[in-house]
Parts: sequence; structure tokens; C-alpha cells
Amino acid sequence: MQQVPTLKIDGITISQSLAIIEYLEETRPSPSLLPRDPKKRASVRMISNAIVAGIQPLQNLSVLKQVGQEKQLAWAQQYICQGFKALEQILQGTAGKYCVGDEVSMADLCLVPQVANAERFKVNLAPYPTIKRINEALLRLEAFQVSHPCRQPDTPPEVRV
Repeated sequence: MQQVPTLKIDGITISQSLAIIEYLEETRPSPSLLPRDPKKRASVRMISNAIVAGIQPLQNLSVLKQVGQEKQLAWAQQYICQGFKALEQILQGTAGKYCVGDEVSMADLCLVPQVANAERFKVNLAPYPTIKRINEALLRLEAFQVSHPCRQPDTPPEVRV
């Protein structure tokens, strides 16, 4: 599909964020990104899928090219806000310090880049206080600071921090 991310590891090539995260969880389970409790695990997967399948694809470059340059900002804002409205309601029932309780999970790994994308498209985060609070808590962690999308070597200069 000529998309990122793609990970070459252990003699295989894996694409798609959730497949990569779940492979790493299964082969390198510490620290765990999925809770042991099946209900919390289901919540983590639900939130992760809502972000990577329901919100993020609508801002992919291939989609935005089809929308047209003059409509891209409004398009992205509309679908991020629509997704964040639903996500905010979900997180109000699952969040502790992070998306699901007080341990970093796969859902948090999905949230931070989507919030960065929302900021790139100038989405006002005020209507989404839970999303904003969780993102701020995650960005205080070194792992999220060094891996933030704006700090990746292929990030366009206008997006870098």
C-alpha cells in the first residue's frame, strides 16, 4: 500500500500500526501495552481501533489529495472533531491517568499521534478535555517526547517542534 509505518524485525516485515504494536506485545511483553484484565483489554482495543480505523484514515495524504487542496483543512477538522467527540465520551468512562486506567497502553500509543495530527490541522482541543488531559500526561513521559511525530527525521519542516 506504500504506507507507513512498516517495521522490519525478526526476519519479517510488518505494516499497519496495530499489527506492529500487537507483534511487539507478543514478542517483547515488557512493558505490557495490553492490560491483563479482559474488560480493560477490550477497552484498549476499542479505543485503538476507533483512532486508527475511524479517525486517522480520513486524514491520510491519499484521501486529502482526493478532497482537493482548498478543502483539505475543513475536511480534516470535520472528521477529527467528529471522531474526537465520540472518543471523548468513551474516554470519560475508561480513563484514569491515561486512556484506560493508570498504565500506558496501546490506546495511548494511538492517541498521541492523532492529537498531533489534530494540532497540525488546527483543531481546537478545548471541547475534548479528557483527550487533552491524557495527551498532556503522556507527553510528560520521555518515551512519548522522543518518539513524538514532530521529532521524526521524515517530518516536514513546517510540522517540527
